[in-house]
Amino acid sequence: MPIRMDNSRILLTGAGSGIGRSLALQLAKKGAILALVGRNEAKLADLAMNIRAAGGKAFPLVFDVSRSSGQNRLFLDVMQSLGGLDILINNAGISGFGEFSRQRPEEIERLVETNITGPLLLTRAVLPHFIQRGSGTIVNIGSTVGAVGFGHFSAYSATKFALRGFSEALRRELDHPGINVTYVAPRATRTSLNPEAVVQLNERMGVTMDEADVVARAIVRAIEQGKRESYIGWSEKLLVKLNGMFPRLVDAALKKNNQVARDLASIPAKAWKSGNVRYYTDFLKNAK
Repeated sequence: MPIRMDNSRILLTGAGSGIGRSLALQLAKKGAILALVGRNEAKLADLAMNIRAAGGKAFPLVFDVSRSSGQNRLFLDVMQSLGGLDILINNAGISGFGEFSRQRPEEIERLVETNITGPLLLTRAVLPHFIQRGSGTIVNIGSTVGAVGFGHFSAYSATKFALRGFSEALRRELDHPGINVTYVAPRATRTSLNPEAVVQLNERMGVTMDEADVVARAIVRAIEQGKRESYIGWSEKLLVKLNGMFPRLVDAALKKNNQVARDLASIPAKAWKSGNVRYYTDFLKNAK
């Protein structure tokens, strides 16, 4: 079911930076009225000011989606600010790269709380309104790793697999002609979400990294076209299909990727921060 952005009232999480910021600016240009949700008050205020200066409508609302409560209060604030709600975009998320056995428990918990529990609880708060009015759109922003498991992204991948499964199950549960559930899976994107190790991994493996504006445009198209699922990048779409049909073939294809990821994951965070990565890797080579 095609959806018009003009005058659509949208709740967008993770709006302060990266894909979220680009998405907010593009939605505003199309005439959407936005509730900008995020943790950084200064970034949200700056974004809202830019949108308003261009003639758009935007309202900053500070909220951490990883919280276990407060979603109903946020929904009421959004309704008061926008005068209603037509579209929920669950975009907020964090990444996690490294050897799973070495990830701290609190890091894993934070990934789960932000990437899956947050979207579920916020959707739960919004859904009764959509059901009552008989229309609405829920958009969940996932990742290619939500359909293809990549080594050294195990916990992160698990959260995106869960978000994709939630989207599919909720769509079937609702089975409502007026309520859309859209899952959009970007591929690697150049944002501050990715640590330097991930950037290096993508560059060494020749993985295409999209700019946030490119991803935002693709997300807007998917929403406007009322798509059920949308994967960004033709090679990623092919990889998803191959993984579903011939997973062992994909296992073999990703072995080199996994070795490079293992090497990069072994480099301490302090080496990346200090800029001494080259000296550290040279030391490891000489030590072998």
